[in-house]
Amino acid sequence: MVSVGKMRELYADMVTARYYEERLQEEYLEGKQPAFDISAGPIPGELHLAAGQEAAAVGVCHHLRSDDTVTAPHRPHHVAIAKGVDLKRMTAEIFGRKTGLGKGKGGHMHLFDPDVNFACSGIIAEGCPPAAGAALAAKKRNEDAVAVAFLGEGAIDQGAFLESLNFASVRDLPVVFVVEDNDWAISMPKERVTDVEDGSKRAAGFDMPGVRVDRDDALAVYEAAGEAVGRARDRNGPTLLEVQVHRRMGHFMGDPQTYRSEDDEEAALARDSIDRMESALRDHGVDDDGLAAVRDDAEARVEAAIAWAKEQPQPEPEDAYEDVFVNPPSGVTTDEPEFELAEVNGDE
Repeated sequence: MVSVGKMRELYADMVTARYYEERLQEEYLEGKQPAFDISAGPIPGELHLAAGQEAAAVGVCHHLRSDDTVTAPHRPHHVAIAKGVDLKRMTAEIFGRKTGLGKGKGGHMHLFDPDVNFACSGIIAEGCPPAAGAALAAKKRNEDAVAVAFLGEGAIDQGAFLESLNFASVRDLPVVFVVEDNDWAISMPKERVTDVEDGSKRAAGFDMPGVRVDRDDALAVYEAAGEAVGRARDRNGPTLLEVQVHRRMGHFMGDPQTYRSEDDEEAALARDSIDRMESALRDHGVDDDGLAAVRDDAEARVEAAIAWAKEQPQPEPEDAYEDVFVNPPSGVTTDEPEFELAEVNGDE
């Protein structure tokens, strides 16, 4: 049974993530219309939003500690918020500012916050091997930390995912793979690209538990994730967890979604995990004023983060040459060594 206090915490992160992305949508579209220009406006580049997927993030991450590792895909904000990533510095990074998590160089698909062991990537299923590696490191250190890799259902046919499942099973690693099934692999419906309707069945091929939560219910996810994370923390091996979620927006901002029927879009909007959580809280005695107080606090946090980020300095052009692998450490010579070709059997 989930306590009312924990339900409030889950709800707070859910409404924070939803409002955050709604505000990012507004900021992102500034200057990009009427003719969509991806390079214009205060937020450069692409933007992938996860509105409708909040239940998966909070249901899992609220079992985690700061020393547990989480990797996320290119739709990462809800997971980052649930893991406790610094909201102001994350926002500054998305706005391309110097005080961002990656000094404004990574953008929203390449967030990294070592303070809470969170990272994400735009490469499909890329977070699975690092999560397995973090789990292996924890095991070798004899620590009870765990790792969690989030990915979409369109990624479960990727080699990196399948190889990570195999490695995690063979090495009995404390890792949980969380598949967010939003029914769409970019613009392709799941049934056209994947041979299983239930992605958790992939676990059977790797001798690990596979669990599916077939509705975007944060409380149901929290219960299922509690078992999976507990199993990993107790050193009883990995788990594959799939959660049914619903994408309320396009694959990316500017996506016309011509591949998607109006019925599918309307069905996604009708299945709102936040509405479901509000109903659960009301059933446990939280009134509308109590819900409004949580939402007001979440919105204030988001507005403060956006205002702070927009005041931060832009990187200087020369900053592009910092924090890259080609720069030698201070004091190291850049003179190239001289080599002499040796003769072997008379051949140079």
